[in-house]
Amino acid sequence: MFANYHCHSTAGGRNRKTGFTLIELLVVIAIMAILIAILLPALSQARHQARRAACAANLRQVGVAIHMYAEDFDDSIPFGPSGRPVTGSNFYTVTGNVTSLLSLEDGAPVGLGLLLENYLVHQPTVLFCPGADQPSEARVQLDNVGTAQAQCDFYYRHASVDLLTGTPKKYYVRLSNLGRNSKGNPIAALVTDVQFLAHPSLAAFQVKTRTSHQRKANNILFAAGHVKTVLNKEDMLTVDIGNVPYDALERILDMFELADGYR
Repeated sequence: MFANYHCHSTAGGRNRKTGFTLIELLVVIAIMAILIAILLPALSQARHQARRAACAANLRQVGVAIHMYAEDFDDSIPFGPSGRPVTGSNFYTVTGNVTSLLSLEDGAPVGLGLLLENYLVHQPTVLFCPGADQPSEARVQLDNVGTAQAQCDFYYRHASVDLLTGTPKKYYVRLSNLGRNSKGNPIAALVTDVQFLAHPSLAAFQVKTRTSHQRKANNILFAAGHVKTVLNKEDMLTVDIGNVPYDALERILDMFELADGYR
């Protein structure tokens, strides 16, 4: 009896169908689709967070370079030279107070561009954000330094006034004593991600929309050398000039004065 049962069971096993039925295959595909739908946003978010962290690391390197510069230049942070009067294609101010420029129209280094020769010579790309929402212009912009106007991906605040022309009453360029902003609070924020919205018509004047981290967060470098990531709630750290560029400096400075409070 046992032998007969064993043989019958084995024979039944050989006749059993193998592989997936159509319904089983559809179920597997549906499960995979659901898993992909769940995982893709998580992976995308992880990529954005990684780029935000890489941006913060870049800003820390910029902070180290600024401190080294100050040690070599009697506590001064990178500042000059003064720009020329504002024209249709040059919005760098005579006093040059808030800028993302690395060099002027004639190629003269300015602002953070002054760090390139000695302090960031081996890592110039730290002046560009890995989380920029537009294609990177790092190579093109760095090649322009010394010959034409160049910009980085960060605002740099090397003084606390917003004049387009004229001479400010006082400068705040000493790293150890940056003074107070217009609201009476200590100046603390030096460099931050660019969140800048401009009407497409201004592109002819090299004034273009440039944003970072999907406008959801800003990395801010403070004078003490530390970096903080601040959520850009309701675009509070975004500068939107529309089609009127001449108040851009004032708006950028307002953003920095808001950032001072996050130190």
